[in-house]
Amino acid sequence: MVALNEPAGLGPRLGALVIDWVLCLLIASLYASPAEKSWPAVLVLILANTFFLGLFGQTPGMRLFRVRCASYPDGGVIGLGRGLLRAVLLGLFIPAIILNSEGRGLHDRLARSIVVGVPRSPAP
Repeated sequence: MVALNEPAGLGPRLGALVIDWVLCLLIASLYASPAEKSWPAVLVLILANTFFLGLFGQTPGMRLFRVRCASYPDGGVIGLGRGLLRAVLLGLFIPAIILNSEGRGLHDRLARSIVVGVPRSPAP
């Protein structure tokens, strides 16, 4: 069991999502023009979120913004199944903006996850 930190604020969460979305657009543009077809970028977002959150608890954008996605309430990694559920719901966009008092979006509540801040390591 890992201790949970305070829920991450909306700013770092949104910043991480923007970074991840830009990376997904770049990857998807290798296969299809995002101006012509938008679904490849959404598919890449779902696959990337499933993989990174399911196994490591952080996407590249989350790492840059010092937040992580953890199992709620125990704080562990959410696993691939819950990562896929959360990613599909995030791909729908609407659940992410329905936040509760803990700052958990509908996609987090259904996947039993929470996005928390990552504390800075103490300087040596």
